[in-house]
Amino acid sequence: MQDIVLKVNGMMCSGCEKRVQNVVSSIENVKEVKADHEKGTVTIKVDVNVNIDEIKSAIRDLEYEVE
Repeated sequence: MQDIVLKVNGMMCSGCEKRVQNVVSSIENVKEVKADHEKGTVTIKVDVNVNIDEIKSAIRDLEYEVE
């Protein structure tokens, strides 16, 4: 298990956090997701076999910027 922290721009409220958490948590091998709009971060607990590009793409599909 490992933690990945992504910088995400554009989240403005708890509703934004919930949208990101719901989408990312549906990705295979993602175990836990915590979005924080005030810090502009998404912390993801994953198994080692996770595709980080898939996670970033899912967040971008919600029209947020991912660094």
